[in-house]
Amino acid sequence: MADITTDVLIIGTGPAGSATAALLSSYGIENMVVNRYRWLANTPRAHITNQRTMEVLRDLGPEVEAEVYRHCAPQDLMGENVFCESLAGEELGRMKSWGNSPLSRAEHLMSSPTMMNDLPQTFMEPILFKTACARGTQARMSTEYLSHVQDADGVTTTCRDRMTGRDITIRSKFLVGADGGNSLVAEHAGLPFEGKMGVGGSMNILFRADLSKYVAHRPSVLYWVMQPGADVGGIGMGLVRMVRPWNEWLIVWGYDINQPAPVVDAAMATQVARQLVGDPALEIDLISANTWTVNNCFATHMQKDRVFIMGDAAHRHPPSNGLGSNTSIQDAFNLAWKLAAVVKGQATPKLLDSYSEERAPIARQIVTRANQSIGEFGPIFEALGMDGGVDHDKIQKNMDARCDATPAAEAQREALRKAIAFKKYEFDCHGVEMNQRYRSSAAVTDGQPEPAADRDMELHYQPTTWPGARLPHVWLFDRKGQKHSTLDLTGKGQFTLLTGIGGDAWIAAAERAGAALGLPIRTVKIGPRCGVEDHTGDWARAREIRDAGCLLVRPDQHVAWRAVEMVSDPDAAMTRVLTTILGK
Repeated sequence: MADITTDVLIIGTGPAGSATAALLSSYGIENMVVNRYRWLANTPRAHITNQRTMEVLRDLGPEVEAEVYRHCAPQDLMGENVFCESLAGEELGRMKSWGNSPLSRAEHLMSSPTMMNDLPQTFMEPILFKTACARGTQARMSTEYLSHVQDADGVTTTCRDRMTGRDITIRSKFLVGADGGNSLVAEHAGLPFEGKMGVGGSMNILFRADLSKYVAHRPSVLYWVMQPGADVGGIGMGLVRMVRPWNEWLIVWGYDINQPAPVVDAAMATQVARQLVGDPALEIDLISANTWTVNNCFATHMQKDRVFIMGDAAHRHPPSNGLGSNTSIQDAFNLAWKLAAVVKGQATPKLLDSYSEERAPIARQIVTRANQSIGEFGPIFEALGMDGGVDHDKIQKNMDARCDATPAAEAQREALRKAIAFKKYEFDCHGVEMNQRYRSSAAVTDGQPEPAADRDMELHYQPTTWPGARLPHVWLFDRKGQKHSTLDLTGKGQFTLLTGIGGDAWIAAAERAGAALGLPIRTVKIGPRCGVEDHTGDWARAREIRDAGCLLVRPDQHVAWRAVEMVSDPDAAMTRVLTTILGK
C-alpha cells in the first residue's frame, strides 16, 4: 500500500509545476506537488512575462492577474535595451524592446487583453504556488523524488522526506516531471533528447546598489556592456539586468566551461560590478552568486504512457528571448485540461497523446531560437571590431574608430545601427511568443489548409481561427456595455462554442453532444441583440467563419474545430469532432 494517494503527482514547484497544480486544482482535480527544497525560488532567474503567459494567469482568475501587475515592473519600464561601454560610460546604441516601439505596441494592444511585464521568478513562483494551495493542492516541501514505476492503472513514485530521512511512496494516476534541467523523471522515463548540455559557462551575481543615476533616464531591464575584457561564456559581453528598479541587479558574467566553475566571493563580485557599471568606487550589497551552464537541448518526445515532463525538464536553453518560464507555464496550460478530462472520465487516455504532439515542436522551436539569438550578437561585435582576438588595445581602437569623420567610420556606424536593430529577433520577437499552432488529433482541421504567412512569423503575431491556433483576441460587449475579450468568453477548464445569428442549431448540437459525453460545453452567441455584441466589427473580421458557422474552442483557448457555415446535420458533426478530440 502506498503512503499517499492522489490523482496527479507533480515533481517540482517552479513555474511549470506550480502552474500545473494551480490549473488542476482550479479544474477540481486532486493533485500533489513536491519540492526537494524547503523554499521556493530564491533567485530571480526568469523574469520576462509575455502576453500569452499573462493570458494563462488571467484564465486562473482576475485576482491572480492583478497580483502579477501589482508586483511587476510594467512594460514601459522594460523600455529599451541599452548597449554601452559601461553604465557610467559611453552609450553605443539602444533599441526599443518588448513591445515598446510604437508599431510593436500597437500590435501588442491588438493581440491580447493583457500586457507584457517583468516579474522575477521570486515573485511569479509564490503567486502560482499560493494559488494552487489555496484551491486544494497538497504541497510537500523538503520531499525529494527518487524513482517511479508505472503500470496499467497508475504510477507509484518513491520520494524521500528530507526532514526525517524516511522514504515514502505516492500512488497517482499520472506523474508530471517539472523537475528542471537535470530532470530525473525524464531520465528514468527514458525520454529522447536532441542537442547538447553545457555548451557555455555563466555566473549570476545578485546584488543591491542604487544605480538610478545611470539608468532611470533610460529605463530597461537589460544593459549590455561591451568593453575589452568583458566576456559572458559564449555571448561576448557583460550583462547588467534590472531586477527591481533601480536598486536590485543581476550581473551575468562568463567563465570557461572547460575549467572548474569559479567561486564568486564578495571581492570578485564587487570587482565585476565596478567594471560593468563603470564606477571604481561602487559598493554593493552582495545577495548571492551562483554558476550555471548554457544548454542547447530539448526533448523530442515529452511523455511515456502515464508520465509527462514539462518546463526546463523538456527544453533546456539560455535565457535569450525570455522564453523559459513562459514556455513552462504554457506547457502546463496545454496538459492540465487534458489530464482533468481523463481523470473525470470525459476523455480516454488517447487525448493525452496530443500533449507531446503539440508541445515537443514548441520545445524544439524555442531552444533553437534562444541559442540562435546568442549567435546574432556577432554582427554587433563585427561592427565594433570586437570579433576575435584578445588584444584589448586594438579592440578599443576599433571601437573608437566609429567616431571618425571618414567613409569607413560612417559605414561602421551604419553597420552598428543595423546590427542592433536586428536584435529585434531576440528582444521584440512577438510572433515566437504568440504564434504557437498545434497539429494533433486534438485540433480537427477537416483538411482546411493552414493560412499562409503574410509577415515574418517570428516577429509578428498572425491571428487566425484555423484549428490548432490560439483564438484571436478582440473586444466584445455585453448588453450592459461592459467589454470582454473573446478569450474571457472561453477557458476556465471548459470547451466553448462560439457562433452567431443563424447558429442556434450549433448551440443545440453542442448541448446534446456534451450531455451525451458528460462534457459541459459553454455556448456563446455573438451578434445584434444577442448576449454578446460585436459593435466594432472586429470579431466579424477576425473569426474567418460566417454568422451561422461556429468555432469550438478548447479549455486552453486554442481552436479545436471550426465550421465555416451551417451543415445539414450539426449533431453528427459535433459528435464526430468531440469524440475524435476526446479519443472516444
